[in-house]
Amino acid sequence: MKRLLIVGCGDIALRALPQLARSYQVFGLVRAAGQAERLAALGAKLVEGDLDAPSTLTPLAGMAELVLHLAPPGDSGERDQRSANLIAALSPRPPERLVYISTSGVYGDCGGAWVDEDRPLAPQSPRGARRADAERALLAWGEQRGVAVAVLRVPGIYAAQRLPLAQLQRGAPVLREEDDVYTNHIHADDLAAICARALDSAAPGRAYNASDDSEIKMGDYFDLVADRAGLPRPPRVSRAAAEAGAISAGLLSFMRESRRLVNTRMKAELGVRLRYPSVYDGVPKPAAG
Repeated sequence: MKRLLIVGCGDIALRALPQLARSYQVFGLVRAAGQAERLAALGAKLVEGDLDAPSTLTPLAGMAELVLHLAPPGDSGERDQRSANLIAALSPRPPERLVYISTSGVYGDCGGAWVDEDRPLAPQSPRGARRADAERALLAWGEQRGVAVAVLRVPGIYAAQRLPLAQLQRGAPVLREEDDVYTNHIHADDLAAICARALDSAAPGRAYNASDDSEIKMGDYFDLVADRAGLPRPPRVSRAAAEAGAISAGLLSFMRESRRLVNTRMKAELGVRLRYPSVYDGVPKPAAG
């Protein structure tokens, strides 16, 4: 049984672990005790280390043949020093394969166009720039060291526990229809399954859009969540009003980018069959009463 190291043991790792533990001997890199008990209960052996403290990562060299890199970059700058530290730690005895979970934000604003994996990267936010930096560094390292590195470009992750309910409860506005942007989604359970497929089947040096089949604008997504949660739909504002402060800076950064992801490669090459093909399938429906 091959050994698998998971770096970034959050929600997606926990969802994937039951399946992964049946196929691999799983090690989970943990910085603090928060998820340790749940990881151990799901079959992972715990390894202490901190991607922000390179000296703690020395034991990772040669630990596993496979690596699932789910850890996000830090919160500042345009480089992902965490991925750089991981590369340095793994390099003395590199793994056979590494799958990196990136973001569709590396494409930047595409004006609502359909986007496949051959589109040049053009991140517009520091958040997207850090992910693009990690992709470039990991893919170059893989080519140099003979590691089969693959990238999953992931859009907005949702699940019953990962919905914008707080924003809806606050009455936070979204863009009006004529100013709205296309947004992309993947259910957390589907992403966990895609990670498992990528560890088994992803081609070296290959990127995959890990997105569902939804074709939906952001305001319509918020309306859907509101309707199914029994909450008022959010008010709509113009882009000018949004830029003037009607929408928070954090949410507005996502409203400056519009694209529709093509997921053909993911389905054809990884053999992915989505459990929730669209947000209309995956956003919880009101309980029957």
